[in-house]
Amino acid sequence: MKKYFIAGILVWVPLAVTVWVIGWGLGLLDGVFGSVMHAIILVLPSDTAIDVQHFRDLPGVGILIVIAVIMFTGLLAISFAGQWWLKIWDKLVNRIPIVRSIYSSVQQVSSTLFSGSGQAFSKALLIRYPHPDSWAIAFQTGIPAREVTAKLGEDYVNVFLPTTPNPTSGFFMIVPRAQTIELEMSVEEALKHIVSMGSVPPNSSSGLTTSQSPRHS
Repeated sequence: MKKYFIAGILVWVPLAVTVWVIGWGLGLLDGVFGSVMHAIILVLPSDTAIDVQHFRDLPGVGILIVIAVIMFTGLLAISFAGQWWLKIWDKLVNRIPIVRSIYSSVQQVSSTLFSGSGQAFSKALLIRYPHPDSWAIAFQTGIPAREVTAKLGEDYVNVFLPTTPNPTSGFFMIVPRAQTIELEMSVEEALKHIVSMGSVPPNSSSGLTTSQSPRHS
């Protein structure tokens, strides 16, 4: 009975978690559409508002409209006219004191994460954490800023150390390149290894690009 129960859990848990994550994402999109529709209903005449409310209650309509709006925005953004309007929008937002700090930071992070030319999560590394006698898997995210490089030297890298089992939170650290070990496993394999708390081994035959220990400065 115990064997059958564990086998059933192994079948249903991944499916349940996958459905939950997808449902959360779709619910978020539908909530965005619902907020917009609610604002429209408040400003429309009473007779028209009833028709809009019936349209809002159709299942899945909010998700489809939000996806369509995102696709249409992307189509406009890559066009010549869209590029011009984006520049005007950026100039307008950057004139607002508090908003410009948040907007520019999020814009830079999203551009780095979603563009193929960015350095975010380019490599999986082994770093010493939380003390010199233990190791943790982290992801290289780039090189330090100019001021940091001027004070520390050039042989440092930026890394993101995710937490387990939730990899969306973690620590940003600047570590010496000589005290890191580059792994052969892909970023996706390393992420699965972290989320599973080490119980799911990577497909790579070897996790290191070199069999030697890291050099110490």
